[in-house]
Amino acid sequence: MNIPLRPMPPIAKNEDGEGSVQVQLDPSIHIDTAKVFAVYGKGGIGKSTTSSNLSAAFSKLGKRVLQIGCDPKHDSTFTLTKRLVPTVIDVLESVNFHSEELRVEDFVYEGYNGVMCVEAGGPPAGTGCGGYVVGQTVKLLKEHHLLEDTDVVIFDVLGDVVCGGFASPLQHAERALIVTANDFDSIFAMNRIAAAILAKAKNYDVRIGGVIANRSAGTDEIDRFNAATGLKRLAHLPDLDAIRRSRLKKSTLFEMEPSPELEQVQNEYLRLAAQLWAGVEPLAATPMKDREIFDFLGFD
Repeated sequence: MNIPLRPMPPIAKNEDGEGSVQVQLDPSIHIDTAKVFAVYGKGGIGKSTTSSNLSAAFSKLGKRVLQIGCDPKHDSTFTLTKRLVPTVIDVLESVNFHSEELRVEDFVYEGYNGVMCVEAGGPPAGTGCGGYVVGQTVKLLKEHHLLEDTDVVIFDVLGDVVCGGFASPLQHAERALIVTANDFDSIFAMNRIAAAILAKAKNYDVRIGGVIANRSAGTDEIDRFNAATGLKRLAHLPDLDAIRRSRLKKSTLFEMEPSPELEQVQNEYLRLAAQLWAGVEPLAATPMKDREIFDFLGFD
């Protein structure tokens, strides 16, 4: 028996990204009073380490910082807070989603050097969209006027998922930063993330700010790809054992036992924070097609 397929509902042209079939974001929820950065990159590339140490560096410059983890694992901020804090979705569920019953201390936690930390969390696997959770988190922060006293907001975004849900921080960000290593898989993911950011830039103010090379002794492949696509490297963070140990110690790099190598990385974070605060020019990148980048990368 042939069962007719239900037709897809029409998609509004140029609505939330041209040709988009994703969660509808509330255009009334936006951040007006802070510099907002969204950190993306391949899963496991070190986005949370980068985000947390960048937050710490901004705080060292005297800025009031809020870091928002956008991963159901809710492990973005544990080096700042020394624990896995409850998520926004968890505390909302505890009051049956009556947000007026929540206090600030129910979902915002102070971390290293005064960095304020929020873990958005996420719906159970296969049951919902991460974009809804991010939207509810920003809405809750605005209801409690927490964004009015913040200079810098950093969204630490889950893996290399570029669906509507996990692209939703781009609705709020001024600049998107892409973390990558000097290898094929990381650069391949970076290329697709750049394409997703550019799609969002058609309707939102977000622009690509640049690339952070992480866990890499060299940057030759990253630099070659950047030159071909119009991207730009903002920082280079080497693969130091001290960085690995900082995660095990649940600490930022600014709390680790000093060494010349570690001081160099700390200074790189401070330099990057100062550069981002001063403002980086938007990049008009041209990502490659998958087959094109496959052929471009991987030849010595």
